[in-house]
Amino acid sequence: MTATPAPTAPAPFATRESGGRGGTLLLPAVMRSEWTKLRSVRSTIWSLFATFVITVGFGALFCLAYVSRYDRLGLRERLTFDPTAQSLRGIFLAQLAIGVLGVLVISAEYATGLIRPTLTAVPQRRTVLAAKAIVFGVVALVVTEVGVFAAFAAGQAVLAGKNLGVGIGDPHVLRAVLGAGVYLTIIGLLGLALATIIRRTAGAIATLVGLVLIAPLLAQALPSPWNSDVTKFLPTGVSTGLGAALFGVRPDSSRFSPGVALLLLVAWVVVGFAVAAFTISRRDA
Repeated sequence: MTATPAPTAPAPFATRESGGRGGTLLLPAVMRSEWTKLRSVRSTIWSLFATFVITVGFGALFCLAYVSRYDRLGLRERLTFDPTAQSLRGIFLAQLAIGVLGVLVISAEYATGLIRPTLTAVPQRRTVLAAKAIVFGVVALVVTEVGVFAAFAAGQAVLAGKNLGVGIGDPHVLRAVLGAGVYLTIIGLLGLALATIIRRTAGAIATLVGLVLIAPLLAQALPSPWNSDVTKFLPTGVSTGLGAALFGVRPDSSRFSPGVALLLLVAWVVVGFAVAAFTISRRDA
């Protein structure tokens, strides 16, 4: 009598990797797994909380400082004042918090070795990377948009003491506030891409800080017009950088228009994830 071999259970997600209707279920399944991992890690809550508090708190403090010194300011400084940008000053530090979280989304798994069972369960490594990027990107966008709108409201409430506040319906204001949240999300995604490439938390954070904060300072040391020509291509909210163009209200001929700045920021992310997808597929876990 010939024994019939017992059917073996498929590996996780294995039934969804082939073509046809089942193949479309792989990415949502991995996204659910990534969402569970993201919300169950304590550093996620603290990083998102820090991003929100820094965005709102520092924005309000900078507005308060401006109001307290307003009567002593010169005419030129008063005429060039941007109330929207002032209330969003907290982005300068908040980008570090959201960027570090983006790094930790995958570098923490490399550090603990949990990336091995993840890639064993889902051999399609690019699908894992895509799921991480989508889940993290959506969470980051929601939190940062709430944060920048809260920062704008708090800042304008402070500036109203000197009749300096603006409304969300004023020209270019809504676009600038929305752009601030998009910028922070892009910085977080860049952190995720860099961590996938470098696979070390410290190295990825150092690279992100160098790209967002140090590179613009080095570019400013160049003679004119090289300083502004270089800075305006960098993914930073400093001076004429792409972030400053995205959430600035006042027109500035030394930087790109908001639409062009957004396209270039997206290009940074696309290039970053293209390299990340190549490296995660070629190297061992």
